[in-house]
Amino acid sequence: MIAVQGYAGARVAVLGLGRSGLATAAALRAGGAEPVLWDDSPEARAKAEAAGWACTDLTRTGALEGLAALITSPGIPHLYPRPHPVIAAAMVAGVPVDNDIGLFFRSWATPAWDDFDVTPRTICVTGSNGKSTTTALIHHILAHAGRPTQMAGNIGRGVLDLDPPQDGEVVVLELSSYQTDLARALTPDIAVFTNLSPDHLDRHGGRGGYFAAKRRLFAEGGPDRAVIGVDEPEGVYLANQIAMGREDDRLIRISAAQKLGDYGWSVFARKGFLAEWRKGRQVASIDLRGVKGLPGAHNHQNACAAYAAVRSLGIAPKLIEEAFHSFAGLPHRSQTVAEKRGVRFVNDSKATNVDSAAKALEAFKNIRWIVGGMGKEGGVSALKPLLGTVKKAYFIGHSGRDFALELAPLAHEICETMAQAVARAAEEAEPGDTVLLAPAAASFDQYPNFEKRGDHFTELVQALPD
Repeated sequence: MIAVQGYAGARVAVLGLGRSGLATAAALRAGGAEPVLWDDSPEARAKAEAAGWACTDLTRTGALEGLAALITSPGIPHLYPRPHPVIAAAMVAGVPVDNDIGLFFRSWATPAWDDFDVTPRTICVTGSNGKSTTTALIHHILAHAGRPTQMAGNIGRGVLDLDPPQDGEVVVLELSSYQTDLARALTPDIAVFTNLSPDHLDRHGGRGGYFAAKRRLFAEGGPDRAVIGVDEPEGVYLANQIAMGREDDRLIRISAAQKLGDYGWSVFARKGFLAEWRKGRQVASIDLRGVKGLPGAHNHQNACAAYAAVRSLGIAPKLIEEAFHSFAGLPHRSQTVAEKRGVRFVNDSKATNVDSAAKALEAFKNIRWIVGGMGKEGGVSALKPLLGTVKKAYFIGHSGRDFALELAPLAHEICETMAQAVARAAEEAEPGDTVLLAPAAASFDQYPNFEKRGDHFTELVQALPD
């Protein structure tokens, strides 16, 4: 646990009692603060009380008096589309509002670091797509290289639930826009921006607000080194804001779409090969085509981002290449769950929108595509140019029939359920085919989350005869 510094003897409210909220309360208490807990959900309050915490209704008149701060969970709106009433009241009352990420950065360093030979470092990863895979890949490379490392944030553990760092340790954090937007302290040693595509626009008042939330990771004090994906205009802009010139190697530009040779430092992937360039010359190259855990151009971008981050720490290209080949990938993200009778079965249940489904369709050939669920605004017609590799689609869920109409004349079958879709796709698949679950839709019509959807797909596939 990271004991929170700066609030000893003070009353600090915690709004939202999920995983991060309870970890925040424990970390505040460990630092000598008096946590004041609340959640709108009776179930969440009951769980907290069962764990030994008392809850105080922060919506009552006068409940915010005497508070030193209000710490809110990332899923609770603090500005758009409208702030939670408790947060709005706190801001009007002048109570500082923060989150666990802000507490982490103000509490991470301690006097014990004076005895370390190598100062601990933080690598923070943000972006629209690929940040979980990039975060996990960085952590995997560091572990493979023998560096002490922990991983947390929007993946795995809450940041305040981390163990106090060891000498020379590297902590890798995945940070969502919800987390970067509100944190009052953001001081990573290395910051990574993968890419940007429209998402969570209601929470940020539009695309500009969404990008501004991501950009804070690079503006609030600024990292020692920035790794920026420049395949979208926002990334090009951010890189230009950071670099003092083309030779400035505090910035590493990355791309999976173009050659980036003529800069101080760049890493890019083309035709399945990753190349590192420094000061106008290539210094390293890795063949990514045989890396099973990183299929497709989108994962090659993730590989470039992770490579650049760990190269900043002095990890050798040979060690990075070895780690790439031992990386299994993350569940539900272009995850090969089985190969049976020459047919590959891929779980990309995390492809909950058109953009992520497009990346999955571009990564494979001879696809038998399981698609559908709770459709999102805008539909799926934008995927029509990518259907050349799809042999047949098997539509499921609430929006399955609507998707079939949008993607006509694509060969298809209305299957309704995952079980029927897996059975029909497996029955019709031929050696060399890929049965791909990339729903391009939310899961909530049939499953509580995309993880449960992916787990069901995996169970059904594993039950098929070999």
